[in-house]
Amino acid sequence: MIPLERLRDSLEGVIPSIIATTDADGMPNISYLSHVHYVDETHVALSNQFFSKTAANVARNGLATVMVVDGYSGQQHVLDLVFDRSETEGETFERVAIHLAILESRMSGIMKLRAVDIYRVEDCRAVPAAHPLVEPAPLVLPDLMSKVARLTARMSDCGDPETLLDATLEGMGELFGYRHSMVLVPDGERGGLTTIASRGYDQFGFGAEVPAGRGVIGLAAERRRNVRITDLSRGQRYIQAVRAMAGVEDATPIPLPALDKPLSQIALPLVARGRPVGVLFSESTERFTFRHRDEEALIVIAAHLATALSFLSEERERAETNGRERAEAPADQAGSMQADRRIAVRFYPRDGSLFVDEDYLIRGVPGRLLLHFLEDYMRTGKRDFLNREIRRDRRLQLPDFKDNLETRLILLRRRLDEKAGPIMLERADRGRLRLTLAGRPEIEVVEE
Repeated sequence: MIPLERLRDSLEGVIPSIIATTDADGMPNISYLSHVHYVDETHVALSNQFFSKTAANVARNGLATVMVVDGYSGQQHVLDLVFDRSETEGETFERVAIHLAILESRMSGIMKLRAVDIYRVEDCRAVPAAHPLVEPAPLVLPDLMSKVARLTARMSDCGDPETLLDATLEGMGELFGYRHSMVLVPDGERGGLTTIASRGYDQFGFGAEVPAGRGVIGLAAERRRNVRITDLSRGQRYIQAVRAMAGVEDATPIPLPALDKPLSQIALPLVARGRPVGVLFSESTERFTFRHRDEEALIVIAAHLATALSFLSEERERAETNGRERAEAPADQAGSMQADRRIAVRFYPRDGSLFVDEDYLIRGVPGRLLLHFLEDYMRTGKRDFLNREIRRDRRLQLPDFKDNLETRLILLRRRLDEKAGPIMLERADRGRLRLTLAGRPEIEVVEE
């Protein structure tokens, strides 16, 4: 029997499988099956959504024969199956449910999974080609673990979260060829995610949002499970959903960075000590970019990134708490400013949305932070802000502020840099931010 491990590319659902069963009189019934899922070396899983004839035949004798096709090479294999059990929860059930949720782009519940049936594989054999014109060359796959070691070593050398994010995405492109990637972090208020770092896109998209449970990224975050798609060409409806990732109900003014025609995608939840800290996402215009070996490599990278992000943020907090920041601000707080330049700032308290010169900038925690900096400047002329002072300022009254501060400040500063407008926020030194203005702010708070 051919080991199932060799058939992993045939168990991706790129090409539909065929399932055959027989009734009590020996009459065969054949149906198409979207996906056969790998469980372990001797078991596969099928979603319990068969036509009534197939379900009745399996219930009678517990037997089925399935043909699977390798979407990469075209090789076909036949599996003889014996029904083992049904599951309505657990690792395999969740993995199959996520796959169906992705296919159902609007999450309407039409394809909601009732159960997953586990079958024992009695035999696995190759189907010989009718006319093999060319003998396929053996596929030689590169050693990914050596690249994982090199990248995680780079990540370990990073001394702050921002450098860590950049080093991770740059290394993924340079070492693995994953050239279109991003990191998103929990927004802390709406239950979704916000883009904090990206590589390989025309626009960085800092501040772009993804609702929880929506698309590959939202599903990975909500269910804390890896989501990998080998070939998106069969899911055109889903591609349209990716392009409007924020959804109709909660649209965001900042578009999510996205390829026009992605064919492979993978999203991995970032979890540190049981707490979600974000999602690592990558996509490609090529099929089969993210195979099982790629997923295994990215699992290690994602785990290292999540742990390092959490550690560096906590280390920064400890330094601030122990007073290791520079407490003295520069004597010249006012700085150079165009006195005749007016900067119109409009703020909406309901969701923390902030506009600069009628142009949307950011919302949520970063929006409230920037308003705080501008109001302090207008009141006292202060331009330098220490992280520990920000944490202790009761006027902010932000939920989960302690955990979100470091990433929110990175997001705010990057968003301001991307806009290249009259307001900038610079890192003066460790634990200190400096506000730079090319004009005089005029703040309007709009109560709705």
